[in-house]
Amino acid sequence: MATASKVKLSRSNIGEFHTPGITDESAAKASEVLQENHDNHHILFSSSGFHNHIAHHTLTIYALGVSPSVIQKQYEHNKTSQRPPQPLNKDVLKELNEFSEFKKYLGQEKYYLDFLVFFQNEIEKKGWQAVVNEYVFKGDEQADEMLVRMYAGKILISEGNLASTLVDLQSVGFLHPIIHLGFGIEFEQPAIIAEALAQAALHNDWIGRFLIPAEKASASGTPSSKSLASLLDEIRADTKLSTAAHWDDDNKIRDGILVRAPEEAIKYTSQYTVGPDQLEEKAAEMINAAVYYTGGAQHPPKQIKFDFYYMHCVNSSIFFSSFIKQPWISQQNKIRLLEWKGRMDLVMYASRRSPKPLLDEIINYKPKEPSSEGGDPWGGIFRRVGEHEDDGHASKLVRALAHGEEVCRPYENKEGFRIKNNMWLQLGHMAIDSVEDTGNTWVRSAGFDEAWEDFEDRPRL
Repeated sequence: MATASKVKLSRSNIGEFHTPGITDESAAKASEVLQENHDNHHILFSSSGFHNHIAHHTLTIYALGVSPSVIQKQYEHNKTSQRPPQPLNKDVLKELNEFSEFKKYLGQEKYYLDFLVFFQNEIEKKGWQAVVNEYVFKGDEQADEMLVRMYAGKILISEGNLASTLVDLQSVGFLHPIIHLGFGIEFEQPAIIAEALAQAALHNDWIGRFLIPAEKASASGTPSSKSLASLLDEIRADTKLSTAAHWDDDNKIRDGILVRAPEEAIKYTSQYTVGPDQLEEKAAEMINAAVYYTGGAQHPPKQIKFDFYYMHCVNSSIFFSSFIKQPWISQQNKIRLLEWKGRMDLVMYASRRSPKPLLDEIINYKPKEPSSEGGDPWGGIFRRVGEHEDDGHASKLVRALAHGEEVCRPYENKEGFRIKNNMWLQLGHMAIDSVEDTGNTWVRSAGFDEAWEDFEDRPRL
């Protein structure tokens, strides 16, 4: 049985999207490596503040049906870069029970183990659903502090005698705490949920300067029926917003959008609203829009690459299909989660100079290894990405794309759903081909010409 300190996967719950034929042996191996990671590693793998992706990677390739030997191989590939957490401070652990003390330790990575043990204890006493509701969805000051930190932040790193370094996690990653929470909820693993809550507590809350005003602006206005895709078009057409981020901004949302065009950002993003009877369709629309601008952000004649920041919008999207199915999350909180995600996707799009999505790049793409006729057309893609050695970003992208194809299919004829039919499989091929290709795995900030300078031109046919 899975507990707040024990990972135990079973074939009775293999995720929002999975391939058939997952074995007990794979479940056992995935549980084994996740347990070792949980017991021995910090949620940040270096003093530079980069995230430990082992849980994400392992659960994704497990759901995609890889063998136990591949799970072990990928774990061995990634564990060498991990580090242990700082020792538990029992005095801090005791103080975390009072919010006036709890908030003093937020945003400081050296307290990871203290937060982890605190949330494990809370889960053991109350159950993981009650703890997530209390500390993320309750709507009071403490829960809103945590919910904001689920979306982005910054950590003050200090290790040994090293000078403290301020590391911007919006620059090195995006949405990691809510992705981690999504995995824990999707696979019903309280230990992973405790990790996610502790991870969120390490992050800063600057993104709240965008999310909270956008929420208030939306609540004070007339509910909008605009699709995310149409709002992307409006953002791209507004040159003040679409050019607000500069290439040399350390953080293109915080130092670009929120400095040079905050009112415009709130104007457009607050128009994304979700009605109580729209959860499934709006979740699908959010997935479709994120895939539309992520897959379409190409720069011909440069080689096909996916934007690192946009990719996180896609990779996180699968979990919102899971969130809205949870009976213990209130309808109000499901709406709030989804609206915040849609607004984050819109501001992220603007922050990379709002490149026009090029659908022809998707429709006319020629895969390196076309899907064979008969059988699962995704099968070869799943096999290749499962064996691809990275930190799990590629496999999460492919799984999210395959899931998107399923949940968007009923709505493809509706306005706002610009990715449809065979384009999903095309994107799957683009994803695996691009990460196997030469050069950097991802392009960073795809709307800037500077981002593409080191990439090769495509071969001329």
